[in-house]
Amino acid sequence: MPLHPEARRIIDRIPLAPDAGGAATQPDVAAMREEFRTAWPIPEDLPPVGHVTETVARGPAGDVPVRVYTPEGDGPFPALVWYHGGGWTIGSIEENEYACRTLCAGAEAVVVSADYRLAPENPFPAAADDCHAVLQWVHDSGKDIGVDPTRIAVGGESAGGNLAAVTALRARDQGGPAIAWQLLVSPVLGHPDDGRASYRDFAEGYFLSKSAMDWFFTTYPKSPADLDDPYLLPLRAADLSGLPPALVLGAEYDVLRDEGEDYARALREAGGQAEAVRMPGLIHGFFGLLSTELPPAADAHRRAIVGLRSAFAGSV
Repeated sequence: MPLHPEARRIIDRIPLAPDAGGAATQPDVAAMREEFRTAWPIPEDLPPVGHVTETVARGPAGDVPVRVYTPEGDGPFPALVWYHGGGWTIGSIEENEYACRTLCAGAEAVVVSADYRLAPENPFPAAADDCHAVLQWVHDSGKDIGVDPTRIAVGGESAGGNLAAVTALRARDQGGPAIAWQLLVSPVLGHPDDGRASYRDFAEGYFLSKSAMDWFFTTYPKSPADLDDPYLLPLRAADLSGLPPALVLGAEYDVLRDEGEDYARALREAGGQAEAVRMPGLIHGFFGLLSTELPPAADAHRRAIVGLRSAFAGSV
């Protein structure tokens, strides 16, 4: 399908990240974060939910800020633990305000959005550690935040999709908490140099570039050896059995498209349940960051809500 006209307008207006051409031209991370924050403000017309609370979860290096969205009605509710994108380096919980509210109201679930530590100040595995800790906190604090600890899903977009997949792997390997479902939106699961066609076909000019991803891989890993760790790149895992069912949503025009589809296939080959959906005409960031600018994002939200409801019904 041709590129959606609204996606073209977004591409023409602003890139997701600068072209970091090498060590001599490394961008200022603080300035990049501020530019990103001002470029993507929270929409004014937000979906209503019961209430929103700012609190903290206990993390391995101190408190992790979290934003808790609670639906109307009486709990306990199922929960989705959500991880924002930004290449482990930029972004915050603010960018997914609209999407988190939409999922909270539509799925009638508590959504806990985690503001994990960012690289390069906090390289791998800091973000992954924080994200697993937030999952554990949601499970252990269920009574306090109106959550049924037996019905918890994880999800995220881009680097957040990576962290959701990693959290599922860690929960399997480290004895829990049990996860009912994974929502992986344009997840980072492999490396830019793995040779996938989407990295070749959409390397430049489609919002998220290969050069931007190359740069993100200079900020998060501490060393090249980290790239062999499945808790950084889940496609490196020797065993993908025993993982929760997954919905992988990907954009047609995205360098990350093929690795998401490859991961869904690998989950199925390992005996799991995984559905991969390619959103036609869309670009990276369609689910959270750009959801109010791309009308087809509503279909992606609907698919996620249906999947959450089904997963939570099945885990009762």
